[in-house]
Amino acid sequence: MIDGCHSDQSRLFDKLGNPEFTFNFPLKIRKVQDLEIFVATADHGSLSAAARQLELSPAVASAGLKRLEADLDAALFVRTTRSMRLTLAGERLLARATALLDGLREAEDELRAGHDGVEGQLHISMPSDLGRHVVLPWLNEFQARHPGVTLRLQLTDRVADIYREPVDIGLRFGKPPGSSMVALPLLEDNRRVLCAAPAYLARRGVPAAPHELAQHNCLCFMLDETVNDRWRFSKGDEQVEVTVQGDRVADDSEIVRRWALAGLGICYRSRIDVHADLASGRLRLLCPDWDGNNVPLYMVLANRKQVSPAVRVLREFLVGRCQGLAGT
Repeated sequence: MIDGCHSDQSRLFDKLGNPEFTFNFPLKIRKVQDLEIFVATADHGSLSAAARQLELSPAVASAGLKRLEADLDAALFVRTTRSMRLTLAGERLLARATALLDGLREAEDELRAGHDGVEGQLHISMPSDLGRHVVLPWLNEFQARHPGVTLRLQLTDRVADIYREPVDIGLRFGKPPGSSMVALPLLEDNRRVLCAAPAYLARRGVPAAPHELAQHNCLCFMLDETVNDRWRFSKGDEQVEVTVQGDRVADDSEIVRRWALAGLGICYRSRIDVHADLASGRLRLLCPDWDGNNVPLYMVLANRKQVSPAVRVLREFLVGRCQGLAGT
């Protein structure tokens, strides 16, 4: 016996790897969800983290894991006060359980594909201003086309941890560096732009080049206590970084936009965020000969397994909308 796994069960696990093996007795595992709890716990090393990912209470997750161990008559984890480590039996089950769950998800996707395929719930995290003023109307149109999709939206300028939080998709500016996450481009040419309201420019004048920002009130965004007050520009081979100052800083990008619309200063924003304001004339583009930082927009997922039919169709839809903006 090794970690509570009987020798006859060891033979059972060996047979599970043989594609020619067929069961001549009922399976003991009673619930697929118990396998999901097991795999998520193994992935996170924590039952509580697995419960959060699966949107279960800790008690339900714990009961599911205990039921699976009872069904198999095997201890799957070595538990300590700080962590959970797979036993040999758990290691042997993990690969089989992961393959089984992947196969079930693929089967579900194929069945759904027979009648549109775009169904299910998507949890999406995105920057607040992008979500409110750009993506939300697009998602309303997307759901009208695909009523089988339900959405849970998280609008925040904080970068969501898609491994630890119940988030399927993150919309992010900039590709995650050195990451194992899947980053699918939505809008690769999306630069920051300088802009201000006509009322502000009428009072303070129009800067002709980035170095003239020193004479202006610049509205800054702050993330994790770091103020973005170093604004970078390029013109051909020339690179410029300007440290700006102003009387207002906010950790909410929507507040920065509202300050700019109210004529209180100059902002440095992702073009997609202020596209409608520039098109309507509420804000005016400044220093158009200078390019701001490129901040491409990506759809980010924890792994390839999450690229479901609904995710693929949503990505194609968002790419089309982003290209529409780029062409105007």
